[in-house]
Amino acid sequence: MLDQIVLFAASLTANFFSALSGGGAGLIQFPILIFLGLPFGVALATHKIASVSLGLGATLRHLKTSHLERRFSLIILGAGLPGVVLGAMTILHIPERIATLALGVLTLGLGLYSVFRPTLGMEHLPRNQQGAALVGGMAGLFVVGFLNGSITSGTGLFLTVWLIRWFGLDYTRAVAYTLILCGLVWNGTGALVLGVIGTVAWGWMPALLAGSILGGYLGSHLAIRKGNLWIKRSFEIVTILIGLKLIVG
Repeated sequence: MLDQIVLFAASLTANFFSALSGGGAGLIQFPILIFLGLPFGVALATHKIASVSLGLGATLRHLKTSHLERRFSLIILGAGLPGVVLGAMTILHIPERIATLALGVLTLGLGLYSVFRPTLGMEHLPRNQQGAALVGGMAGLFVVGFLNGSITSGTGLFLTVWLIRWFGLDYTRAVAYTLILCGLVWNGTGALVLGVIGTVAWGWMPALLAGSILGGYLGSHLAIRKGNLWIKRSFEIVTILIGLKLIVG
């Protein structure tokens, strides 16, 4: 019972901040699973499946107010899903420390980049959705999808900043796309692959799922109410903390 309470509290906290900033649930949730005794591979598959509920909770809130474009949603899914599948099939064969350190450096860089770009993501100015620029954007989505399928901590943040930097979205819209498409569909695909090739701690799922859904809904609700500047600051805090944690180990 104590483990279930710890799991629920960790999942609620992790997914609340993830929904608020556009990613990063693995910063808290994944290490907790390892701390409580799960091997890396089992913790990875268990976390990935539980993270789908973040997308569900966020979707329940964002669909009330968000206006996601069908064509752009299909572009994100079509370009990213092959990367997710490839990443999920590859991760169990990559040295954990090398992958973690590289991700930490990149994530920290994202946070600092946003800090030193005060106007980043503050306005919605769509661009690069046609021709060669779109192809370049889809290549970036494939890479982010690969990271999502393979690495556990903070990869939704990469999608958020890519949608802002390349496609010109503001933070509010970028986070909505990330939580719904990455949180629900990308993570669902990765969870399916890892569930087939890996081992899942199903007995730990009820607490993780409940915390993910509730945290995702509450975090999305606060993000929608507070707007771009609040989300931007949350994004910067979460990315810097995740980056430092992954680097330090």
